[in-house]
Amino acid sequence: MTIAKLNADFAIDDRLKVVEGPGGLPMLDVATAKAQARISPYAGQVLSFRPAGQKDDLLFLSKSAYFAPGKAIKGGVPICWPWFGPDPEGKGRPGHGFVRNRAWSLRSTEELSDGRIQVCLGLCDSDETRAIWDHAFDLELRITIGDTLGLALTTRNNGKVAFPLSQALHTYFAVGDITKTQVQGLDGRTYIDKMDGSAKKVQHGAVTIDGETDRIYTDVHGNLEVEDKALNRRITIRPRGSASAVVWNPWAATAASMGDLGDEDYKVMLCVETTNADPDVVQVGPGDEYCLGVEYGLTGV
Repeated sequence: MTIAKLNADFAIDDRLKVVEGPGGLPMLDVATAKAQARISPYAGQVLSFRPAGQKDDLLFLSKSAYFAPGKAIKGGVPICWPWFGPDPEGKGRPGHGFVRNRAWSLRSTEELSDGRIQVCLGLCDSDETRAIWDHAFDLELRITIGDTLGLALTTRNNGKVAFPLSQALHTYFAVGDITKTQVQGLDGRTYIDKMDGSAKKVQHGAVTIDGETDRIYTDVHGNLEVEDKALNRRITIRPRGSASAVVWNPWAATAASMGDLGDEDYKVMLCVETTNADPDVVQVGPGDEYCLGVEYGLTGV
């Protein structure tokens, strides 16, 4: 569908328009009294969100990110689905599933009565997806843009057998200085330390980052906060449909090895992901649906 046709069908006067983005990909630009945002129908991915009155974006987006068919976009909120991490069946399928490098359809746009903008993107099974993962599904991402950013990822099982589901809203937050950033709300939680042979450990106090970090926190309930002293702000994370969270930062050596991440980018980004990961796997029965959601807000420190 052309950008002109997308605008004819989905634009909202003075609030939402479809533009040509990097790599020729269509992008949805939202600008209201409440916030500005950019959404990519390719990969079903929010790339930018900045509430009114805020100088800095909530989200990190790599300046070296790939914008090309078949490539994942480094930054914003990638969708990991229908598995998180490596192929759970060991068949050599791509890590983090197959929806973060595919075009989604734009299903609807709407201005709500309170001035928020809601965008709905979707993806269904096809011969191509069934060759990778042999299940009938409908996947829908509902994005709500206002004073806060809301995401609701709903999986519908349209087949005749149940399937296991692990997934993530793999959010890259922009931070001013990773050494002056900490995550609150995980004190006392057990985590699986991927940097230490998946050893199980217990978090004591706030999470701070001083090296490559890859942790799956389990039995996580309630809100989290990213305290960013360099930018003088707090990011509030309100998850739902999730009992796990992932904290990730590549640090210097791994960042330098990534072609779509700048060598110094690890200093100004932190992933705190809303997930169904590791033991937190969901079974979705025939005809059933499951929603993983989160709401992000910004306040001063």
